Amino acid sequence: MKLVNIGYGNLVSSNRIIAVVGPESAPIKRIIQDARDGRTLIDATYGRRTRAVLIADSGHVILSAIQPETIMARMSGKADTPDNEGEEDE
Repeated sequence: MKLVNIGYGNLVSSNRIIAVVGPESAPIKRIIQDARDGRTLIDATYGRRTRAVLIADSGHVILSAIQPETIMARMSGKADTPDNEGEEDE
């Protein structure tokens, strides 16, 4: 099992993630609201702006404060992204 850092010390299993998307579109906003209503939303932003939405095979929706590109780079094993990218206070 490979764990991926999604920011601020939060880790998810990379083999359970089926999509990593941005939160801007209306369909993704609906998915987030449906997950919130259905109690399957995991907010890992620590109060910061949501920059990535991870959708798990279990139906859980995970919010992250780091960019989708950074998460995908970490999932693919590229070491060129610093561990604290996108984790500064806004």
